[in-house]
Amino acid sequence: MLSTLNIKNFAIIDDIQIIFKGGFSVLTGETGAGKSIILEAVNLLLGSRASADLVRSGCESAELEAFFEIDKNSHAGLMLKEQGIDNSDGLIIRRIITSSGRSRVFINSRQSTLELLKLVTYNLAGISSQHAHQGLLKEDNHLNILDEFAGTIDLKNKVKALYLKILPLKNKIKELTQALELQKKEQDFLQFQMDEISEAAILPNEDEILEKKRNSLLNASKTFEAVNAGIHEVHDKEGSIIERLSFLRNTFENIGVTEEKLEQTARQLSSTLFELQDIVQGLRDFSSGIDLDPTSLEQTDERLDLIARLKRKYGGSLESLFAEYESMDKKISTVAELKEQIKIHKNSILKFENQIKQKAQKLSKLRKIAGNKLSELVREEFNALEMDKAQFEVAFDTQTTTDVKDIETSDHKTIGPDGMDRVNFLLSPNPGEALKPLVKIASGGELSRIVLALKVVLSKSNSLETLIFDEVDAGIGGATSEKVGNKLKLLSQKHQVICITHLAQIAKYAANQFRISKEIIKNRTFTTIVPLDSHEKRVEELARMIGGKDITNATLNHAKELLEQAVK
Repeated sequence: MLSTLNIKNFAIIDDIQIIFKGGFSVLTGETGAGKSIILEAVNLLLGSRASADLVRSGCESAELEAFFEIDKNSHAGLMLKEQGIDNSDGLIIRRIITSSGRSRVFINSRQSTLELLKLVTYNLAGISSQHAHQGLLKEDNHLNILDEFAGTIDLKNKVKALYLKILPLKNKIKELTQALELQKKEQDFLQFQMDEISEAAILPNEDEILEKKRNSLLNASKTFEAVNAGIHEVHDKEGSIIERLSFLRNTFENIGVTEEKLEQTARQLSSTLFELQDIVQGLRDFSSGIDLDPTSLEQTDERLDLIARLKRKYGGSLESLFAEYESMDKKISTVAELKEQIKIHKNSILKFENQIKQKAQKLSKLRKIAGNKLSELVREEFNALEMDKAQFEVAFDTQTTTDVKDIETSDHKTIGPDGMDRVNFLLSPNPGEALKPLVKIASGGELSRIVLALKVVLSKSNSLETLIFDEVDAGIGGATSEKVGNKLKLLSQKHQVICITHLAQIAKYAANQFRISKEIIKNRTFTTIVPLDSHEKRVEELARMIGGKDITNATLNHAKELLEQAVK
């Protein structure tokens, strides 16, 4: 329950305090006195966005504070406990809004965030204003109202969570599929290039090896002649080096019998002869391996030309050619990887889609049951609000799948983040008129009563302790306003009800009444609020609401009658 509200330097309000009680309270006063500004302050304390424009002119900051009496086991109490905030003395919310636009939030004296404030105050109080009336015309809001009534918000959130898992997976599959198609288009050309390199069967450093071979082939004839001339000189010709050294060795061996030094020389010559014979054999082997075939040079040149062409095409060196080949191989293997990734994502989607279909169908079934019940209860409330001839219906529709990316049920109905249903509130205000969407038919007075009827019905199914109404009397008067006032009084038996009204027929039913007024002092506007805590003060205010500034005995008597009627 909202117990105390303090507002300082806010819009035209200088500094006021309102102490609320349980039951039905009304705020009355002339137009422009600041009644709706008080509701704006409550909205900010419940977590709405702040603006520097709301700071009173000439002030550095505005300060708002509210004290709520809460149960320790209520949503707000449990949220405070979860955050380690003491909830034994209730809930105190304080907001400071600076003229620069900055805002600070305090919860039970601890600085906090706007996000936490919204979590703590969720379902703490509900404000129904002219904005809410207009919001009722928006089809998107109808589904939220129905889910609130049906108690399916948690289930809807689970559907949304699954949807938010599936959507990025579908987008990823689209991205991967596009990449796969692009890779497939490139694959043929890449394969051609890889085949070109593979068929060449180039070895590491083969270009350097072939250059050396080419130089050898260019000098093959000269080399052959030089090698064979050497063999001839050393071994083959008469009087060759080996022949002469053999003669010397034999001579020294014969003398070496008596001369030890010459015997040693003979042994050295024998060793040299062996080495020369090895050299000759090596030269013979080398000579036999010299390629003198003219086609070998031609083939080598052709091979070098092929390697040079491929090097120019793929980076200028064998290293870059091999690196390019590996890169192309990876790109081609990417096709298989992309296919595997797509398969994995599709399997994940299949799992999530099975879950979301089950939950969406369950959600739709529960909504339709609740829709029938809501229609019935709202029609009952209409009977108590001078709309007994009106018909109200919760209409359902679904969207047929048109895109392959859509999530769909087995009968091709689209599942979105809120499920598979589209909901529209239909109204027929008078007998014989067809049911039509509210936006096409409802007047201001009808909207006010529809909002009130929905609030009454929804209050039976949620834990809101405080209900705040602004403009609930828009477009109504006479007997209808009497019905609305009585309905608010009945509603206050289970909830704290706070209402801003211009109608005495509604205000008379309140257990507590506050008069809001403004005055200009030294060219500054000041808003004041006075609790009307006596019978006489309430009679005077009701008389003002009936007759304006000129209060006569007739209006005073009428005001007394109204209060007496409300007590009965």
